[in-house]
Amino acid sequence: MSTTVYFATNRALTGPLEQWQSYTTSIVAPSHPNEIIYGTAIVSDCNLTTDEFGSITEIRNIQKGRFRQDAIDDLSNPGRNLLVFIHGFCNSFENGVARAAFNREWFAQSGLAEADTTLVAFSWPSLGRVITLPFLVANYRQDQTMAGQSGTHLMSFFANLEPIITSVRAKGRRVFLLAHSMGNWALQAAVESWFAHGNGNASLFDEAFLVAADEIYTTFDFGPFGRLSALDHLAKRISIYFSEADVIMKLGSGVNDGQKRLGQDGPHNRFDTNRFPPWQYRMVDCAGFRDYALDLQSSHQYYRRSPGVRDDIARTMSNLA
Repeated sequence: MSTTVYFATNRALTGPLEQWQSYTTSIVAPSHPNEIIYGTAIVSDCNLTTDEFGSITEIRNIQKGRFRQDAIDDLSNPGRNLLVFIHGFCNSFENGVARAAFNREWFAQSGLAEADTTLVAFSWPSLGRVITLPFLVANYRQDQTMAGQSGTHLMSFFANLEPIITSVRAKGRRVFLLAHSMGNWALQAAVESWFAHGNGNASLFDEAFLVAADEIYTTFDFGPFGRLSALDHLAKRISIYFSEADVIMKLGSGVNDGQKRLGQDGPHNRFDTNRFPPWQYRMVDCAGFRDYALDLQSSHQYYRRSPGVRDDIARTMSNLA
């Protein structure tokens, strides 16, 4: 089985564009969004049963600054819903793209047609190293810095997607955003950057899925345009998935001086329906799902380990939740 992943990345290059090994852990200049690389990757051998992500077998259709016209044409008329994915920490370029491909196949396996999507991934320059002692704090901080510095690039990526999204919607399809773990730290920087650059409200996403978000739990309190407080101006609805059983979230809180994470127990004042009206925000507590083998790593990956969580996301994509 092979999966097509349209991608953009703000990783600096050290070699040929067509080789995934060229995509480094350094970042392109924040003031140069035209240095963002857009392309198409083919990922083979994703195995949903054994939780193996597969590997990149080909990179093609590469261009800086925007997708090539043939990719734009494909994305503008995909025949399916569109899923935009932002990976979390500890992902090399190949890891991030391959995990995006795994996610596409995992959600499609739900059997709901609306969850069988065309995929676009954004890869920010995570170190791609396992977060273990004695380097946990240093590696984590490095990834967090890179995610935060990716805000302008991610904003530019969203701007390039906007006309594509308009075309997709005109054909009766929906558009989803899925940000996992520290990808939410990059997302909050992008949302801030979007409005700081004078961009107005935009109906980019029908649903934004914030999963195991390694972002501060008060992120929606920084109104009107700070952190994720204005995400509701870019997404019609926001689904927040969290779990007190998520060990990585507890580690993230510890590294951040005890500051609670959005992915632990949801946002600050999450029961306030005036601040979080149910028609616009979904709160999904995943701590009770036990339909997968629970360990340190899987506790943070429940969205692609738990069939129950997967089916909840797929039903939401299908307007059934």
